[in-house]
Amino acid sequence: MPIPDRLNPTFATSLPPVPVQSDPMEEARRRLIVALDVPDAAKAIHLVNQLEPCCHWFKVGLELFVAAGPKVLEPLVARGHFIFLDLKFHDIPNTVAGAVRSAASLGVRMVNVHASGGPAMLAAAQGALDGVPDPPQLLAVTVLTSMDQAQLNSAGLARSPSEQVELLARMCLGAGIRGFVCSPEEVATLRAITGPEGVLVTPGIRPAGSAKADQSRIATPADALRSGASYLVVGRPITQAADPRAAAEEILNEMAEALVS
Repeated sequence: MPIPDRLNPTFATSLPPVPVQSDPMEEARRRLIVALDVPDAAKAIHLVNQLEPCCHWFKVGLELFVAAGPKVLEPLVARGHFIFLDLKFHDIPNTVAGAVRSAASLGVRMVNVHASGGPAMLAAAQGALDGVPDPPQLLAVTVLTSMDQAQLNSAGLARSPSEQVELLARMCLGAGIRGFVCSPEEVATLRAITGPEGVLVTPGIRPAGSAKADQSRIATPADALRSGASYLVVGRPITQAADPRAAAEEILNEMAEALVS
């Protein structure tokens, strides 16, 4: 199914791409986001203690946020870590705008909404950050990495995952949103649409030999970076490893090699 012409706006942004560092390993550290998908604050802090020598970014999602509340963010921010608050807001425009403003006040550096909330909701979310000093990057979630063609069909969507991602991305660009959460399979398409200014955050990262688990559209860290991802989100391959720091360093080494190849 083709993308409607009305969702093909011209888009420009002053947001710079992730700058390339002279040290590939430090650049890899700036691009890796570790998902703290754990059931309580104690487990989260334990993981951060293990990983903070080599990891700068951490993602706090629904499981941890619902269990521990906003206070779980305070020690992470105080220790100088960058936080991606992954709550995927999806509600009426006024409610989402308020949620985005509240998230910005917590000191997080990324926050996201569901692109499928529609143009009015997306515009309200972006507008909520107007005038906020040093606002977080607003990201739109296109199609979840757990969704394949059969899942989309069951939800009444006839487009392929890639077609749906492109339609939603163009709608987001029209609302002024320049950041996206997308699977590795759609990174190259979104990079072509957004140009170097787009901020593309890619979950579904699995090192070679890792279990696929409940993800459907996945890639290795090197392949995702070469396709144009700005940041990689990695959870279970690190957090459920026998030695999380060693697992993180192995992924960072692969990322560093990809950044110079």
